[in-house]
Amino acid sequence: MNTQRFAGKVMIVTGAAQGIGRSVALRAAAEGAKVLFVDRADFVSEVAAEANGADTAGFVADLETYEGAASAMAFAVRKFGGIDILVNGVGGAIRMRPFAEFEPAQIDAEIRRSLMPTLYACHAVLPHLLKRGGGTIVNVSSNATRGIRRVPYSAAKGGVNAITQSLAMEYAEHNIRVVATAPGGTDAPARRVPRNTAGDSEQEKVWMGEAVQQVTESTFFKRYGSLDEQVAPILFLASDEAGYITGTVLPVAGGDTG
Repeated sequence: MNTQRFAGKVMIVTGAAQGIGRSVALRAAAEGAKVLFVDRADFVSEVAAEANGADTAGFVADLETYEGAASAMAFAVRKFGGIDILVNGVGGAIRMRPFAEFEPAQIDAEIRRSLMPTLYACHAVLPHLLKRGGGTIVNVSSNATRGIRRVPYSAAKGGVNAITQSLAMEYAEHNIRVVATAPGGTDAPARRVPRNTAGDSEQEKVWMGEAVQQVTESTFFKRYGSLDEQVAPILFLASDEAGYITGTVLPVAGGDTG
């Protein structure tokens, strides 16, 4: 494997303060990319500094707003001179519960968390990729387009898949590839910022357990994937090694295609 396959490339990774996004950004930096770590968590610059002398920076932005997405792209251009690759890693179910138990405001919150950051970031990066003469967008979707206890999240990730396929078709003539992975359940360190800041009730913990059981049993391997098992496909799709792949949503979920 070419261990410097991103040398000379500028990459933006959103959701880079923790989880899959953090691991993607750090691995890309180790493989030669100039990386902008973007997150709304104020410790994102601390994470960027973990890249051991690589050319990185952290940027705080709320990607649930268009202004946040546009400001991140503009900063990357000022800092690194352009953008070659965008990895959209923001998202994650806030609550797990039967759909009938969701309140309208909670439905809206799930869509804002797991659809709008990708939609906004894709739109905001396009002028910069067009100016560059091409580039790559990798969206981190989910195989949870089929699953229990998270219908609004499933809807949001279905939207991410649609963005991926339609944008790929529309912008291939401009040498822009748009691809996605659809991770399944993933073992990761405890989040520094919880998915649900309000905390889970005892009933919600039961519903969460039911969702975890379904995710585990739906895989052929009957286990969650590791961070490394999620990062490798994302960076393959981001690299020139995947130059003839576009519009693809790659399930990375132990056989559960969602």
